[in-house]
Amino acid sequence: MTYNKITEDILIAIKLIVGDDAVIITPNDMEKYSHDETEDLHFYPEVVAKPKSPQEVAALLKLCNEHLIPVTPRGAGTGLSGGALPIMGGLLIAMERFNKILNIDEQNLQATVEPGVITEEFMNQVAAKGLLYPIDPASKGSCFIGGNVSHGSGGPRVVKYGTIREYILNLEIVLPSGEIIWTGANTLKYSSGYNLTQLIIGSEGTLGIVTKIVVKLIPAPTTDALMLASFKSNEAACAAVPAIFRAGIVPSALEFMERRGVEWVIEHDGIIFDLKDDVAAFLLIEVDGTNPDVIFGDCEKINTVLEEFGCTDVLFGESAAQKEELWRIRRTMAVSVKSNSVYKEEDTVVPRAALPQLIKGIKDTGAKYGFESVCYGHAGDGNLHVNIIKANMSDEDWNTKLKDGIREIFELTVSLEGTLSGEHGIGLVQKDFMPIKYSPIHFELWRGIKKVFDKNYILNPGKIFDQKK
Repeated sequence: MTYNKITEDILIAIKLIVGDDAVIITPNDMEKYSHDETEDLHFYPEVVAKPKSPQEVAALLKLCNEHLIPVTPRGAGTGLSGGALPIMGGLLIAMERFNKILNIDEQNLQATVEPGVITEEFMNQVAAKGLLYPIDPASKGSCFIGGNVSHGSGGPRVVKYGTIREYILNLEIVLPSGEIIWTGANTLKYSSGYNLTQLIIGSEGTLGIVTKIVVKLIPAPTTDALMLASFKSNEAACAAVPAIFRAGIVPSALEFMERRGVEWVIEHDGIIFDLKDDVAAFLLIEVDGTNPDVIFGDCEKINTVLEEFGCTDVLFGESAAQKEELWRIRRTMAVSVKSNSVYKEEDTVVPRAALPQLIKGIKDTGAKYGFESVCYGHAGDGNLHVNIIKANMSDEDWNTKLKDGIREIFELTVSLEGTLSGEHGIGLVQKDFMPIKYSPIHFELWRGIKKVFDKNYILNPGKIFDQKK
């Protein structure tokens, strides 16, 4: 696909749409828009525009569609797959001014928000009303809800409460043609034709730009318990996970952490924690609800299951402060690991009973190719984040052989009936691995959908799969 550059006349038109103050053209000011949290990738747009209304987004897209200018939508830039990188140059549309919570409907337990609202700020506002929005990715303090929608983001509490797909009722989107539509209805049931809302969730900004989001809320639990269980091996910790569910308990969070990750959290973040010599892995288990007696009973059942898998110790969070400190170990792990080494992060997901085979295979692959790995993630739903550490791997092997190792990890994941990403998305960095899981007919269907929405292929081109006209 051949795209055009932004001419002076087009730049003037962009400024007329959003105002001079909402347009960035100097490289220094555009630097933060040239990257996300994906490792060491930088692509500069020609122009950054910061609209504040759906009508401004529509006018920008109509202009770019007419002149074949590539457009990259961007949220907070916390993504881990390169999905917001303007790899074709062109116009980057930054959604940071769409930052309003428009309505919290306590009668119907739903809310309407703009895509630039920070996830944790929204969670806190609904929590003040006794309600829960349970989608809480690790970057919740900085990521935007719109980015969460675009990537199908998750977090620890997916295991009990479901994915973001269960909480998005309706979306206002702007199509590449400049038309503005609502994808569905503000109802809990929807059986009226193709479900465009679900199609847009996880589409990574390749089909339309989200400008309003209607989310479902639920009553907040009133109490919880938190347990940190220690194990002598990764496999034992992972094997305990499905057994907890087989015992009839659904935790509100069930997180796996490898020892090396905890060590780096202690070193990097100054967290005080007594790490025993014989511990190789941890499960962080939360149970929540409204009845303390029921929660205590569930914890006793979980403890019995853990003992069957060789758990060496269980630490209970006795106070809110101690619970927060235990959660901080898990939430800061990604930052701690990344601060210690050159790395690449992969996002695997398998049926949870396959986690022991997955983590063993990851370690075997690392031994074969010479890289180390630090694994952690949402074990309760089978989602394991794999941080590949360069360690003593040579620059040449890192740049040439590592991709083969990653491919083997994904081949293992697919052989275990899993897939390439549970919540980070495909974006730019994973798209070469998509044929491991998906057949030519999948790509034919995806390209057909893309063409219906975006006949000129201007919107976030080069992401998820290569488009062909």
